[in-house]
Formats: sequence, structure tokens, C-alpha cells
Amino acid sequence: MEMVAASKMRRAQERNIAGRPYDEKIRQVIGDLAAIPTEDGVPHPLLARREIKKIEIIHITSDRGLCGGLNANMNRKTGSFALEQTAPLVMITVGRKGRDFMMRYGREVRAEFANLGDKPTLLDTMAISRIVIDDYTSGFADVVYLSYPQFMTTATQLPTIRQILPVQPAAISKKENVDYIYEPDPQEVLSHLLPRFVEMQVYHAILETIASEQSARIGSHAQRHRQRGRKSYKI
Repeated sequence: MEMVAASKMRRAQERNIAGRPYDEKIRQVIGDLAAIPTEDGVPHPLLARREIKKIEIIHITSDRGLCGGLNANMNRKTGSFALEQTAPLVMITVGRKGRDFMMRYGREVRAEFANLGDKPTLLDTMAISRIVIDDYTSGFADVVYLSYPQFMTTATQLPTIRQILPVQPAAISKKENVDYIYEPDPQEVLSHLLPRFVEMQVYHAILETIASEQSARIGSHAQRHRQRGRKSYKI
């Protein structure tokens, strides 16, 4: 079982790390596009900021336990964040452990997703992205956050909450600034790129969660073995 878990952990880590350069580059391109003035002066709907009357959180945990304090830490982090907000909250849960926690404490769950498996594709997560994009553009939600465990190292997974809507373009330094040529025009490219960006943010957060889960599960296995060893020694 440990060998299987270690193999899953390595694959999950590789998939997660491989997606990070794409995430950084697309942020830079969106930052450049967002800085170009529009003809009518109106920003793209996914960039537009407004008064926050309702908050939506995509809360991502695992479906199964036996992964140390990973899910408990995520639920505690998101629960504390929710208590700090003054506007009404609605949850979209990914993973049974987060869903059970939110429903137990009476949080409104707008949609729930489970059983995505250890190797989900972008297509498997599109329904999640479509809900939050539609909710934001329709005015149902005024800000959307992602809540997930960020994979740092095999021993460290960081509970993370960050805003994905409205999209916050990355600030581009002079060294990173590139004179892009856009076809057919910058605004049309931006209108196609922004939904793809949100989709990738959701997908990448799920990959981070899977990598964190498999790493935490290895740590949990090791801890149980050490505890058994100490008990045997005492006997």
C-alpha cells in the first residue's frame, strides 16, 4: 500500500508542478491585455469590480480520510474565513470531506462535486468553472474565492484562500514586459482568454489538492508505522 501511495504521490506532484509555468505566463499575458484601454472604457465582465453583496467560495478537500490533518486544516481555514465576512456566503464544495463539514455547520452549498479521482482532466472540472463564471457574470456572486491546500513540499501543505473573480491581472515588471502583437485584436483575445484562465485556476487548485492529499497520506502512513514500532518496543 505504501508503494502504491508513493507512486500516486510522485505522479500527482509531477502533474501539479508541470502546470505552474503555464499559470505564471497566462497571468502575465492577461496583465498586459488588461492594461490596454478599451474603446468604450468598460472593462471585461470578468475584470469588473463591484460592491460585494454576496461571496462564493470553491472549497476543495479530498473525498477520503487517512491523510493526516489535511482536511481538518482546510475546513478550519475556510470556516474561519467565512466567519470573518460580513456579506452572505455560498459554497461550492469539491470533495466529500469539505461538503460534510459545510453542511454540518449549516453553510449554504450551491453545488457539490465528488469522485473526480486521482487523475482528473480539465474537462472533468469544467462544470465547476462554468458555475462560478455564470454566477459572477449574472451578478449572483460579487467575488469568488478558491480554498484549497497548496502543495509546498512532501511534508508541507499550506491551506490557501485566494480570489479568482474578479480576475486580478498580474503586475508586470519592466524586465518581464514584452511587446505582444495580438490577432485579431487585444479585446477579442482577452474575451477568449479570461474564461480559460478561470478554468485553469480551478483545475490547477484541484491538482494542488491531489498532490497535497497523496503527500499527506504518505506522512500519515509513516506516522502510524512509527506508533506501531513504539508500541511493539514497549511490549
